[in-house]
Amino acid sequence: MKMDQLTAIFNEIAPIHMAEDWDNVGLLVGNSTANVRKALICIDLTEAVLEEAIAVKANLIVAYHPPIFKALKTVTDDETKSRIVLRAIEKKIAIYSPHTALDAAENGVNDWLTEPFGKGTVVPIEPAVTPTSKQYKLVTFVPMDKMDMLRVALSVAGAGVIGNYEQCSFVTEGTGTFLGNKASNPTVGKAGKLEYAPEAKLEMIVPATPGNCLPDVITALRQTHPYEEPAFDIIPLHAEPVTVKQGMGRIITLQKSLSLQTCIARLKKHLGVKTLEICKVPGDDQPSIRRIGVCAGAGGSFLGSLKNVDLYITGEMRHHDMLAAVDRGIHLLLAGHTQTERPFLPRLRDMLIERGARSINWQISTADQAPNVFG
Repeated sequence: MKMDQLTAIFNEIAPIHMAEDWDNVGLLVGNSTANVRKALICIDLTEAVLEEAIAVKANLIVAYHPPIFKALKTVTDDETKSRIVLRAIEKKIAIYSPHTALDAAENGVNDWLTEPFGKGTVVPIEPAVTPTSKQYKLVTFVPMDKMDMLRVALSVAGAGVIGNYEQCSFVTEGTGTFLGNKASNPTVGKAGKLEYAPEAKLEMIVPATPGNCLPDVITALRQTHPYEEPAFDIIPLHAEPVTVKQGMGRIITLQKSLSLQTCIARLKKHLGVKTLEICKVPGDDQPSIRRIGVCAGAGGSFLGSLKNVDLYITGEMRHHDMLAAVDRGIHLLLAGHTQTERPFLPRLRDMLIERGARSINWQISTADQAPNVFG
């Protein structure tokens, strides 16, 4: 299978635009036209994992965490990260990283983390937004008898398009006031006199993409509006969620409540770990767990977005974030950073095969190990 065919499959499973802005995902090293014969899947591309890939004759490493994260100023053998990249290039081994794109994707790492707790409604902690849905609202004020003329001119320039409909607008009647100075030349009334004019408030959507038409719309407004100084507002609008099933983290609302001990036992079995770091809310000794938040890796940054959850599961959190969580009445289960990620790798392999990457010999790394263990 060609590399560009495989990256297309990866982008179906974990769309690159779903990744966090700070992340570095996708094909990091390699030729898009190369044939992929054997691939090694890991969480962290260490030197031990690279040597394993060389030994098994893999020509692709799928590293969940991107080995190239901060910019490399040099690619030499003087430093571990650059040495790994250099040696991979020398051995013609490509590197692909899905990281937070796979976290955010439907049926990705975070959806998998909700599975041991039973049936329920699952939504992202922070829904993903489409990069092409940003738009503005244009609001202006115009005499009623000139409103239709202005609306048509703005529409021709690109405003007022919603789906399959054009010239979409909302109009509210009101009264505008203005007082022109001696240098003014008002269309309505006289300079130096406070005027009250019946006007229409005209609101229209202006898409930012494709091909930002906002400058053309503003030019059309100034050219068509009868006033010497037309008043208008440009309001940026939030992009709408792509889907309630994609985004960072997950919150599952269970059909049936569970005890904290049951949640602990099920999570241990799901992750294949013997110990967890447990933070209980003081005074809540027998909690009933109905809403559970999950986030693979380090989930402390999403604490502020958690609403009405009983339990939060992640890999690691800072001490003061843990204190803030229990102060809000949220119990915590911390399994270790990569311990919440590594058990997903066989699922990722199966997803790639199911999507068509059957000609590739997939192998889960055995050299890839968590840097920390719980004694």
